This record gives sequence, structure tokens and C-alpha cells, in this order.
Amino acid sequence: MHTRCSTVVHRRAPIMTSSRVNRHQTKELEIQLLREGIVESNHVAHVAVCDNRGRTLSVAGNGELGTFIRSALKPFQALAVTAAGALERYNLDDRDLAIMCGSHQGTIEQVRQVFHILWQADLDTTALRCPTPAGKKSPLEHNCSGKHAGMLAVSQQRNWPLESYLDRNHPVQKLIVARISELLGMPSDEFICAHDDCGAPTYFMQLSQMATLYAMLSSGSNLDMERIVRAMTSHPDMVGGPDAFDTVLMNLTNGALVSKSGAEGIQCIGRVGEGLGLAIKVIDGAKRAKYACAIFTLRQLGWLSPTVADTLAETYMEIGNYKRLDVVGDLPMMY
Repeated sequence: MHTRCSTVVHRRAPIMTSSRVNRHQTKELEIQLLREGIVESNHVAHVAVCDNRGRTLSVAGNGELGTFIRSALKPFQALAVTAAGALERYNLDDRDLAIMCGSHQGTIEQVRQVFHILWQADLDTTALRCPTPAGKKSPLEHNCSGKHAGMLAVSQQRNWPLESYLDRNHPVQKLIVARISELLGMPSDEFICAHDDCGAPTYFMQLSQMATLYAMLSSGSNLDMERIVRAMTSHPDMVGGPDAFDTVLMNLTNGALVSKSGAEGIQCIGRVGEGLGLAIKVIDGAKRAKYACAIFTLRQLGWLSPTVADTLAETYMEIGNYKRLDVVGDLPMMY
């Protein structure tokens, strides 16, 4: 069962109010799996594009759709690390920060990077409360271990309890939700949370709120968030892995886009230096559909060059000799 952080009903934050949403909204996007040109399967996706002032610029489907942000929250969980000064305290660098934001693949290089965080903070691997993946030997190999190491580093620095760092009432979790509530302009006790698969809290919010967070992340108006973006775009190999969508997208766009996936069909992207954010939710949670939807949407927004869009499509939309993904629908432009 999900654990609620609050019994207060989640409301739309004041920052999200926009009188123009309904006039610039189309139906949700449909992602089709075509087998030799014949539709075999369908997915439905909702899309929101917002700016860093919380204005909704474009919507396909329902921009106020509520869902869990899952691992797309990681760059904002990392704000606790930058705000607390843990990077400076333990002499951590941008590679360490990037893997705190990542859902990595457990490669030797990535595992060593997570271990480096723990080593610098004088922490043992046994302090990690993320599970050991099936068939693996250590929680270091879990795709969320970087995030957990960051939470532990802050807790170590502040002399907060280590054993309970995943508890929703732990000071490090309160610090995280305080930063998110500050960004969205709503009280922290209005958020509803549940434990993610790794055991850490994740939050239920509207799609437009996710897009706004990524618009703020990429705007360059906050030094802590600017450093997080620089870490992710400079070291995309720490964020995902060689074939991970986030890594490939950030590599191909040379730092113009910052990208983070979440489970169950969540994909969030920010346009660096522009203060624009994109959030996608595929209703059935299909990973293949969110990548196809992201490529289609980024192409429509003009955030990708034709060459990059075609390269991504070849990798994530042409799936095998006989199958491909196609997106049906339109995203209205407001800017």
C-alpha cells in the first residue's frame, strides 16, 4: 500500500494557474505500435509544457493529471545536497552530483562513483537502504544508489540519524520537500507521498507541476539548480547508461536539454537556458511509448534538430525489422 505523507487533499499550487490552458489544449497523444504498417497496440500519453513562472504553454490531454513523479524527482532530491553544502564538505564533484540525479545501470564505473560518495563521507555501504537488485551482490548496484548516497551524505554532515533517512519525517526528507514546496509555491504538508520501489519517498503532483519544476531547473536562475543541470549534461553517462534515453538525448543535444525519466511512463525534460519544461505521462506506464512521445513532442517544439530527431527515432521508434512506433496527435503551440 502507498504511504500518504499527509491526509490533506492535493490541490493545484497557485503558481500553476493559467487562464489560457483550455484554449491551447488538444486531445491526448496516441502512440501506436505498427507491425509492417498495421496497428497492433496502442498507448495513450498526456503532455504538458510550462515555463519557469508556472504558466502552462501547451497541453495534449490533461495537464492537471495527477500522478507520481517517480525518479524524475531525483534532480530536486539532489537540491538537499547542494543546499546543505555537502558537496564542499566532502569534496564531491559534478560526477558525484550527476549520479545522485541518475537512474544508473549498475556498471562498474557507476558503482565506483556511488562508492566514492560514501567513502568521502566516511560511510559504509551497509548504510544504504535501497535493495540489492536480483542477481546482484550489493545495493551499490541498485539504480537509485546514487540518490541514496546523497541523502546519507547530507545526514552525515548534519549529524542526523542514518538508519531512518528514508522515513518521510526524517530531516533530510523534510529538507527535500521544503525545497520542492518552495519552488511550486505551495505548503509542504499538501503533498501526498508514497514510497518509491527503492524505499525513498516520491510525490504525487500534476503533470504541469512537473513541467514547471523542469522549467525552473533549466532556467539558469538558481545557482544550485544550474550546477545540477551542468553535472547532468556534462556527465550524462552517470545519469543513465550507454543506451539509456536520458544519456543519449543529453549527449546528442550537447547540453541544450536536461532529461530525466521516471518509472510508469514518466519523462521530464528542460530546455537549458530557456526556462521551459516538458512533462509526459503514458497512462499504461510503457517505457517504449514515453520515448516515442518525447521524440515526437521535442520535434514539434523545435527543441531538436532534424538530424538528432531522426537519430533518436532510429534508436527508440524503429524497434526491430518489422515493427515501429508512430505518434498520432498534435501539440498546440503557445509561444
